[in-house]
Amino acid sequence: QEQLVESGGGTVQAGDSLRLSCAASGRTLSNYAVAWFRQAPGKEREFVAAISWSAFSWSAGSTYYADSVKGRFTISRDNAQKTAALQMNSLRPEDTAVYYCAAEFRGSGVNSPGHYSNWGQGTQVTVSS
Repeated sequence: QEQLVESGGGTVQAGDSLRLSCAASGRTLSNYAVAWFRQAPGKEREFVAAISWSAFSWSAGSTYYADSVKGRFTISRDNAQKTAALQMNSLRPEDTAVYYCAAEFRGSGVNSPGHYSNWGQGTQVTVSS
């Protein structure tokens, strides 16, 4: 299993942006589907976004988003595909949660937490109104 490390969380005001990053322990994520989940206090962990693995070097993979973040959040891989990122724009107080990065070797990028066997420890995102 890969140890994932998230970074980039923080406290911002509504309407601001944050960029979260996810890195594997010294290895590339190019052979993995990567997803972001979040969990707010008292709520279940929910899917945010995912990018699937692609066998084609010219494709970073297909992307998927929860309806609540579609048009505001963007998931991507960096050029060297050693990290994945979640760009979060137009943040809302309801986006406040601990955000977790998850990865699955050659995964399809589904929205179920059970699909992913590698997880990070999470990073807190707090959006004030």
